Amino acid sequence: MKTARQTVLELLIRMDESRAYSNILLDNTFSREKLKDRDRAFAAMLFYGVIERKMTLDYIIRQYSTVEFDKIDTDAVQILRMGLYQLLYTAVPESAAVNESVNLARQSRRGFVNGILRSFLRDGKQIDYKDLDDIAKKSVEYSCPKWIVKKWVGMFGEEKTEEILKGSFGRPPLYIKVNTLKCTADQLISEFAKEKITARKNALLDDCLELGNIRQIEATAAYRKGLFHVQDISSQLCCRVAKPVFNETVIDVCAAPGGKTFTMAEMMANRGKLYSFDLYDGKVSMIRTGAERLGLSIVEAAVHDATVYDEGIPLADKVLCDTVCSGLGVIRRKPEIKYKEMKNIEQLPIVQKHILETASKYVKIGGTLIYSTCTLNRSENEEVAEKFLADNTDFAPVVVPVSVNGVEDSCMRTFLPATTGGDGFFAATFRRVR
Repeated sequence: MKTARQTVLELLIRMDESRAYSNILLDNTFSREKLKDRDRAFAAMLFYGVIERKMTLDYIIRQYSTVEFDKIDTDAVQILRMGLYQLLYTAVPESAAVNESVNLARQSRRGFVNGILRSFLRDGKQIDYKDLDDIAKKSVEYSCPKWIVKKWVGMFGEEKTEEILKGSFGRPPLYIKVNTLKCTADQLISEFAKEKITARKNALLDDCLELGNIRQIEATAAYRKGLFHVQDISSQLCCRVAKPVFNETVIDVCAAPGGKTFTMAEMMANRGKLYSFDLYDGKVSMIRTGAERLGLSIVEAAVHDATVYDEGIPLADKVLCDTVCSGLGVIRRKPEIKYKEMKNIEQLPIVQKHILETASKYVKIGGTLIYSTCTLNRSENEEVAEKFLADNTDFAPVVVPVSVNGVEDSCMRTFLPATTGGDGFFAATFRRVR
């Protein structure tokens, strides 16, 4: 049987080779490997931790290695990252962190790994930031590319940027939305207590719960009964911005995995019509299955390309356009997202505006269009919204009050993790006036 560290080493190597999402790779590995609960928890912590802190760890390796970084063997780099992470950010005894790392290495690389880790220990585990300007220092310290740090400082200022960077580490809370058609929050908490699962109400939203000490949420009785669905609190707040009511026609144009569709259907008391679209049949099937489990009969899920107008789709009172984005608001969930090159997201605003303009054609006169993303990037958020308004005079900005403490009432809202406790999110609202 593989050890937790051996499992992590293989995972990290596969991550670099395949560019897969960390959460999917880890889940697939855990479904195959028979690790004890304690080893599973350690492996998840170490795996995500190394990804989160990769730039910091590589900076240290470069400072101590006598071999050019790009010429170090892949497995040796990953082992050094794992060892340094344990030394810097965990309670693992230093001797164990070094010895276990050395044991992971091939015989020919053990002296190299041992030398770097012990040299770092002799220097008191201090990271030398000398000669780095403020942006570069933040980039290394918080393992975040300079272009993102610079962008956030320009958008939010130094203090909030530091807050965002600090909050980008660690596993995010697990939020769920209570299915208010079937139970109350208190009833659901009692249901979880029967299975020794901790659940507590969120301070911002009464029908949002935060769960603790749970591994397989789909195996719970409450899940099978359709008493809730998993959805981050910021995504739930986006539905409050949409504010659908019963007997309306609502369209969710980029709906997978379905959380917003489900919440809006519940807000509508399962009365009206809610069209839930996605590009891929597999994702549409997942939405259908979720709606059936929750008892949401008004949901009609279908395959649809959000970039192409379909005259067969009826006009709606509310159209939610939660479009493709860079994902810089969900770094805690998928830390590898922050290592994308800037050039890979520069074309996104063009795609986003096109999808938004296509979605706008489904809005009734007097209806509301909601544009949302899970990123913290002005060029994908406010600038797309502003360009849409400039080019589409049939729409005007509109403020939809949400009556939630700490959430601003504005036609363009940014939900920061430090404010909501959830993902970074953006939502803009427009009214069709003619």
